[in-house]
Amino acid sequence: MSSAVSRPPAADSKRAQQHFQSLLEYETDCWDTHHAITNNRKDFVLLDVRGADLFQQGHLPSSVNLPHMKINEDNLAEFPMETLFVVYCAGPHCNGADKAAIRLATLNRPVKKMIGGITGWIDEGFQLVTDEK
Repeated sequence: MSSAVSRPPAADSKRAQQHFQSLLEYETDCWDTHHAITNNRKDFVLLDVRGADLFQQGHLPSSVNLPHMKINEDNLAEFPMETLFVVYCAGPHCNGADKAAIRLATLNRPVKKMIGGITGWIDEGFQLVTDEK
């Protein structure tokens, strides 16, 4: 008797390696993003693609707010074409980061999605910041 988990057989090791390695070309996670920020290794622009009100309530340190619907060439003009953008939204229940990634890719901009978004960030025990002084 097999389970719903094992009924479809697992991919062979070579295909599994290719699949999981390719995911890292498209995604990063909260831990790696936090490590880059806190160790002065941030070689990307972190884009919070939620609305301005949500951004003001709390966001990741050093992030820039650019709602996914406002991603266009004009709003990216200050960034060199080779700039890597890491996008995030509210969390796994939100597809704003996916929409932002599509817009950036359409503009031929390098992009990765930070999986987990705000929810994942908080789940890892990391703090949000506000721009209030």
